[in-house]
Amino acid sequence: MPVHEICDKFVDDYAAADPVAATTFGVASYDDQLTDYSPEGHAARGALAKRALREVEAAEPADDGERVAKAVFLERTGLEVEIHEAGLDVASLNVIASPIQDVRQVFDLMPSESAEHWENIAARMAKVPAALDGVRSSLLTAVEAGNAPALRQIGKVAEQAEVWAGLSGDAGFFVTMAEGAPELPETLRAELGRAANTAQEAYAELAGFLRAELAPQAPTKDAVGQDVYRLWSRYFVGAELDLHEAYAWGWEEFARVEREAREVAERITPGGSLADAARALDEDPAYRVRGQRAFEEWMQALSDDALNSLRGKHFDIPDALMALDCRIAPPGGGVGAYYSGPNEDFSRPGTMWWSVPQDREEFSTWREVSTIYHEGVPGHHLQIATSVYQSATLNRYQRLLALTSGLAEGWALYAERLMQDLGYLTDDGNLLGMLDAHLFRAARVVVDIGMHLELEIPSGTGFHEGERWTPELGLEFMLTRTITDADHVRDEIDRYLGWPGQAPSYKLGEKLWLEAREDVRARQGSAFDLRDFHMRALSMGGMGLDTLREQLARL
Repeated sequence: MPVHEICDKFVDDYAAADPVAATTFGVASYDDQLTDYSPEGHAARGALAKRALREVEAAEPADDGERVAKAVFLERTGLEVEIHEAGLDVASLNVIASPIQDVRQVFDLMPSESAEHWENIAARMAKVPAALDGVRSSLLTAVEAGNAPALRQIGKVAEQAEVWAGLSGDAGFFVTMAEGAPELPETLRAELGRAANTAQEAYAELAGFLRAELAPQAPTKDAVGQDVYRLWSRYFVGAELDLHEAYAWGWEEFARVEREAREVAERITPGGSLADAARALDEDPAYRVRGQRAFEEWMQALSDDALNSLRGKHFDIPDALMALDCRIAPPGGGVGAYYSGPNEDFSRPGTMWWSVPQDREEFSTWREVSTIYHEGVPGHHLQIATSVYQSATLNRYQRLLALTSGLAEGWALYAERLMQDLGYLTDDGNLLGMLDAHLFRAARVVVDIGMHLELEIPSGTGFHEGERWTPELGLEFMLTRTITDADHVRDEIDRYLGWPGQAPSYKLGEKLWLEAREDVRARQGSAFDLRDFHMRALSMGGMGLDTLREQLARL
């Protein structure tokens, strides 16, 4: 069987085995179902991946396209199998990207224009208790195997579950969604109401389980150690890293960006610090938006402007990609922005979500201009939607399932700096916001690796030199050495500790993109065309960074 055909079949099989992933990646026909997160469900998906690995390994590529597809599949799915065999899938619980968030957030991606759509929503809501029962069973299995998630993650996820269950003063996610439904037949509305209450009760019970049953058996130590960290790093980055070398580079990059940011801050508040410049910008009405609706409109306007002004000049953007929705995310998740891609036929557009505290009404925009570029265009939306669009050249696995954090977050961070190069960040306030984001991502390399490997803080850094990293020192460093919003920083530390190896992928990915671009420029000389480089690179689809390096070296 040809490589592309095996990969396409794997997507079909995987969608059936993981309906939440199917909706997330835009594969139709599974919107009324939820994933089996029990140990048996994880085992079934593991067996599916192993079988497909054997088939792809045995397949002889018919052409260069299949050669690349084979390399991508073996690297990506091979790591999925390693994670399964290490028992890390059944132990998945963190504040940002684990089954408990996936079950809630999949409802954000479902169509809701017709009665048939709401029938799917009601059917899926009714299955929430069974899905969360599976999560509970897997977590208890992880405890028995000595892989229990850390206490910090359990407590924070319990808080999220309570918000979605309506136990924190508001109506709760599912009831609010059901009450917002349009005119529906009375029987369907009643069914939807029952399903919403059932789903919220399941989240309330889950919160109780996490606090009363799982927390007493959880380790208090957050650091996962070098072996587990190395596996997750390979998964997120798609490359075999020398972690100590990456840690040292993170310090160098942090110092470099810090110097650059201080130069800009000096122009904003002469003689002041980075924090002084940030305070001045926060107090400047020119960078302020009041109200969540107004902030949503500001996001959309800036995103639309980027799409329209970059199209045809710096990037080839087809009509299908010109729709990008910007929304405030439902409450309960961590603070920050994220992106969800379009479905296969683009009837569901790419969406930029911004999760903010429920009571927040004041927004300072100078930090967020580059975030719009990161999540939208030329960042995540351009890259991810371009991959989805490549049906003529890429198989479905490459277009929908093969994306890595190193590739995507590295590109999105590269895209922020690119916008400065293209003349879009001429205002010093917005420029400092971009540099703040880069300083923050450089700090992530240092703090994430440092905390999980409990490394020593080197001399010459001006921060607790000679001590070993702890979560408390990580929080102090991010609060005192970056100018990122304090609420965001506190959420971020919890994120790093529960999602080891993902946070460094931004800066490490950007590093590879920059190195690859300059390598191609050096080889092509005067024939080098930046627009052509970008479009050819973006059309390659998802892959790990080692595979990307090999492919870009062929341009």
